[in-house]
Amino acid sequence: MIGSRALLLPILLLSLAATCRSIRFELQSGHTKCITEDIKSNSMTVGKYSVVNPNEGHPMPESHKLTARVTSTYGNNYHYADHVESGQFAFTAAEAGDYMACFWTPDHQPPTTVTVEFDWRTGVASKDWGSVAKKGQVDLMELELKKLQDTINSIHEEMFYLRDREEEMQELNRATNSKMAWLSCLSLFVCLSVAGLQLWHLKTFFEKKKLI
Repeated sequence: MIGSRALLLPILLLSLAATCRSIRFELQSGHTKCITEDIKSNSMTVGKYSVVNPNEGHPMPESHKLTARVTSTYGNNYHYADHVESGQFAFTAAEAGDYMACFWTPDHQPPTTVTVEFDWRTGVASKDWGSVAKKGQVDLMELELKKLQDTINSIHEEMFYLRDREEEMQELNRATNSKMAWLSCLSLFVCLSVAGLQLWHLKTFFEKKKLI
Protein backbone atom coordinates (compact mmCIF):
# COMPACT_ATOMS: atom_id res chain seq x y z
CA MET A 1 0.00 0.00 0.00
CA ILE A 2 2.82 2.43 0.89
CA GLY A 3 4.64 1.61 -2.34
CA SER A 4 1.54 2.27 -4.43
CA ARG A 5 0.99 5.63 -2.69
CA ALA A 6 4.61 6.57 -3.28
CA LEU A 7 4.15 5.74 -6.94
CA LEU A 8 0.94 7.75 -7.23
CA LEU A 9 2.52 10.89 -5.78
CA PRO A 10 4.94 11.65 -8.63
CA ILE A 11 2.25 10.75 -11.16
CA LEU A 12 -0.11 13.24 -9.55
CA LEU A 13 2.58 15.92 -9.46
CA LEU A 14 3.45 15.33 -13.10
CA SER A 15 -0.18 15.74 -14.10
CA LEU A 16 -0.37 19.05 -12.23
CA ALA A 17 2.88 20.52 -13.50
CA ALA A 18 2.87 19.47 -17.14
CA THR A 19 0.50 19.71 -20.03
CA CYS A 20 0.38 17.07 -22.73
CA ARG A 21 -2.14 17.29 -25.54
CA SER A 22 -2.24 14.63 -28.22
CA ILE A 23 -5.18 14.84 -30.61
CA ARG A 24 -6.31 13.79 -34.06
CA PHE A 25 -8.63 16.02 -36.04
CA GLU A 26 -10.01 16.40 -39.55
CA LEU A 27 -9.38 19.47 -41.67
CA GLN A 28 -11.39 20.19 -44.80
CA SER A 29 -9.65 21.79 -47.76
CA GLY A 30 -9.87 25.58 -47.72
CA HIS A 31 -10.56 25.66 -43.95
CA THR A 32 -8.53 26.54 -40.85
CA LYS A 33 -8.37 24.98 -37.40
CA CYS A 34 -6.62 26.59 -34.41
CA ILE A 35 -5.65 25.08 -31.06
CA THR A 36 -4.66 27.21 -28.05
CA GLU A 37 -2.47 26.37 -25.08
CA ASP A 38 -1.97 28.50 -21.97
CA ILE A 39 1.80 28.62 -21.36
CA LYS A 40 3.62 30.58 -18.68
CA SER A 41 6.81 32.49 -19.46
CA ASN A 42 10.16 30.65 -19.53
CA SER A 43 8.38 27.31 -20.04
CA MET A 44 9.64 24.84 -22.62
CA THR A 45 7.13 23.61 -25.18
CA VAL A 46 7.48 21.14 -28.04
CA GLY A 47 5.05 19.98 -30.67
CA LYS A 48 4.89 17.78 -33.73
CA TYR A 49 2.23 17.25 -36.34
CA SER A 50 1.74 15.03 -39.35
CA VAL A 51 -0.85 14.33 -42.01
CA VAL A 52 -2.25 10.80 -41.94
CA ASN A 53 -1.77 9.04 -45.27
CA PRO A 54 -5.21 7.86 -46.46
CA ASN A 55 -3.54 5.17 -48.57
CA GLU A 56 -0.90 3.36 -46.54
CA GLY A 57 1.96 2.04 -48.61
CA HIS A 58 1.42 4.65 -51.33
CA PRO A 59 2.84 8.18 -51.75
CA MET A 60 0.99 10.98 -49.99
CA PRO A 61 -1.52 12.67 -52.33
CA GLU A 62 -0.59 16.19 -53.37
CA SER A 63 -3.88 17.46 -51.91
CA HIS A 64 -2.85 16.25 -48.43
CA LYS A 65 -0.49 19.10 -47.59
CA LEU A 66 -1.00 21.78 -44.97
CA THR A 67 0.39 25.06 -43.66
CA ALA A 68 1.12 25.50 -39.95
CA ARG A 69 1.80 28.55 -37.83
CA VAL A 70 2.41 28.96 -34.09
CA THR A 71 2.00 32.42 -32.57
CA SER A 72 1.96 33.97 -29.10
CA THR A 73 -0.70 36.10 -27.45
CA TYR A 74 0.93 39.24 -28.86
CA GLY A 75 1.19 37.87 -32.40
CA ASN A 76 4.86 36.90 -32.34
CA ASN A 77 5.61 34.09 -34.78
CA TYR A 78 7.38 31.02 -33.32
CA HIS A 79 6.91 28.51 -36.13
CA TYR A 80 5.82 28.55 -39.74
CA ALA A 81 5.79 25.78 -42.35
CA ASP A 82 4.11 25.95 -45.76
CA HIS A 83 2.78 23.07 -47.86
CA VAL A 84 4.24 20.25 -45.74
CA GLU A 85 3.16 16.75 -44.72
CA SER A 86 4.66 16.95 -41.21
CA GLY A 87 6.67 19.21 -38.98
CA GLN A 88 7.74 20.00 -35.45
CA PHE A 89 8.56 23.00 -33.28
CA ALA A 90 10.27 23.66 -29.96
CA PHE A 91 10.81 26.93 -28.12
CA THR A 92 10.91 28.55 -24.70
CA ALA A 93 7.97 30.87 -24.15
CA ALA A 94 9.18 34.44 -23.74
CA GLU A 95 5.79 35.71 -22.62
CA ALA A 96 2.92 34.21 -20.67
CA GLY A 97 -0.50 33.70 -22.20
CA ASP A 98 -2.42 31.70 -24.80
CA TYR A 99 -0.27 30.37 -27.63
CA MET A 100 -2.08 29.38 -30.80
CA ALA A 101 -1.24 26.68 -33.34
CA CYS A 102 -3.19 27.09 -36.57
CA PHE A 103 -3.40 24.65 -39.47
CA TRP A 104 -4.99 25.23 -42.85
CA THR A 105 -5.08 23.58 -46.23
CA PRO A 106 -5.45 25.21 -49.65
CA ASP A 107 -8.76 25.07 -51.44
CA HIS A 108 -9.03 21.98 -53.60
CA GLN A 109 -11.57 20.72 -56.12
CA PRO A 110 -13.13 18.34 -55.45
CA PRO A 111 -13.01 19.08 -51.69
CA THR A 112 -10.83 16.76 -49.64
CA THR A 113 -10.63 16.03 -45.93
CA VAL A 114 -7.18 15.81 -44.32
CA THR A 115 -6.64 13.95 -41.04
CA VAL A 116 -3.95 15.49 -38.82
CA GLU A 117 -2.22 14.06 -35.76
CA PHE A 118 -0.96 16.75 -33.38
CA ASP A 119 1.06 16.29 -30.18
CA TRP A 120 1.77 19.35 -27.99
CA ARG A 121 3.69 19.14 -24.73
CA THR A 122 4.68 21.83 -22.22
CA GLY A 123 6.57 21.92 -18.96
CA VAL A 124 8.05 18.70 -17.63
CA ALA A 125 6.26 16.64 -20.28
CA SER A 126 8.25 18.41 -23.00
CA LYS A 127 11.57 16.94 -21.84
CA ASP A 128 13.06 13.91 -23.56
CA TRP A 129 13.79 11.84 -20.44
CA GLY A 130 15.13 8.97 -22.49
CA SER A 131 17.91 11.18 -23.82
CA VAL A 132 18.60 12.49 -20.32
CA ALA A 133 19.06 8.95 -19.04
CA LYS A 134 21.37 8.01 -21.93
CA LYS A 135 23.52 11.13 -21.65
CA GLY A 136 23.84 11.03 -17.89
CA GLN A 137 24.12 7.25 -17.54
CA VAL A 138 21.74 7.34 -14.59
CA ASP A 139 19.78 4.46 -13.16
CA LEU A 140 15.99 4.25 -13.00
CA MET A 141 15.68 5.55 -9.43
CA GLU A 142 17.89 8.57 -10.11
CA LEU A 143 15.93 9.34 -13.26
CA GLU A 144 12.65 9.29 -11.33
CA LEU A 145 14.18 11.62 -8.73
CA LYS A 146 15.26 14.01 -11.48
CA LYS A 147 11.71 13.94 -12.87
CA LEU A 148 10.30 14.58 -9.42
CA GLN A 149 12.68 17.48 -8.79
CA ASP A 150 11.79 19.12 -12.08
CA THR A 151 8.11 18.56 -11.35
CA ILE A 152 8.39 20.23 -7.94
CA ASN A 153 10.22 23.19 -9.47
CA SER A 154 7.55 23.46 -12.14
CA ILE A 155 4.76 23.37 -9.53
CA HIS A 156 6.57 26.04 -7.52
CA GLU A 157 6.79 28.31 -10.57
CA GLU A 158 3.16 27.56 -11.45
CA MET A 159 2.04 28.66 -7.98
CA PHE A 160 3.83 32.01 -8.35
CA TYR A 161 2.36 32.40 -11.84
CA LEU A 162 -1.18 31.71 -10.59
CA ARG A 163 -0.68 34.11 -7.69
CA ASP A 164 0.40 36.87 -10.09
CA ARG A 165 -2.62 36.15 -12.31
CA GLU A 166 -4.89 36.31 -9.27
CA GLU A 167 -3.45 39.68 -8.25
CA GLU A 168 -4.00 40.98 -11.80
CA MET A 169 -7.62 39.81 -11.73
CA GLN A 170 -8.21 41.40 -8.30
CA GLU A 171 -6.75 44.69 -9.52
CA LEU A 172 -9.00 44.51 -12.59
CA ASN A 173 -12.04 43.83 -10.39
CA ARG A 174 -11.21 46.79 -8.14
CA ALA A 175 -10.80 49.09 -11.14
CA THR A 176 -14.07 47.84 -12.65
CA ASN A 177 -15.98 48.29 -9.39
CA SER A 178 -14.61 51.81 -9.03
CA LYS A 179 -15.70 52.73 -12.55
CA MET A 180 -19.14 51.22 -11.98
CA ALA A 181 -19.53 53.25 -8.77
CA TRP A 182 -18.68 56.49 -10.58
CA LEU A 183 -21.02 55.56 -13.42
CA SER A 184 -23.84 54.87 -10.95
CA CYS A 185 -23.33 58.25 -9.26
CA LEU A 186 -23.28 59.99 -12.62
CA SER A 187 -26.47 58.19 -13.71
CA LEU A 188 -28.20 59.16 -10.45
CA PHE A 189 -27.12 62.80 -10.88
CA VAL A 190 -28.43 62.88 -14.45
CA CYS A 191 -31.75 61.33 -13.42
CA LEU A 192 -32.22 63.83 -10.56
CA SER A 193 -31.28 66.70 -12.85
CA VAL A 194 -33.81 65.62 -15.48
CA ALA A 195 -36.50 65.19 -12.83
CA GLY A 196 -35.76 68.67 -11.45
CA LEU A 197 -35.92 70.22 -14.93
CA GLN A 198 -39.22 68.49 -15.59
CA LEU A 199 -40.71 69.84 -12.33
CA TRP A 200 -39.43 73.34 -13.11
CA HIS A 201 -40.89 73.17 -16.62
CA LEU A 202 -44.30 71.99 -15.35
CA LYS A 203 -44.35 74.67 -12.67
CA THR A 204 -43.53 77.38 -15.23
CA PHE A 205 -46.18 76.04 -17.60
CA PHE A 206 -48.91 76.03 -14.94
CA GLU A 207 -47.95 79.53 -13.77
CA LYS A 208 -48.24 80.85 -17.33
CA LYS A 209 -51.65 79.20 -17.64
CA LYS A 210 -52.53 80.67 -14.22
CA LEU A 211 -53.51 77.25 -12.97
CA ILE A 212 -51.50 77.65 -9.77
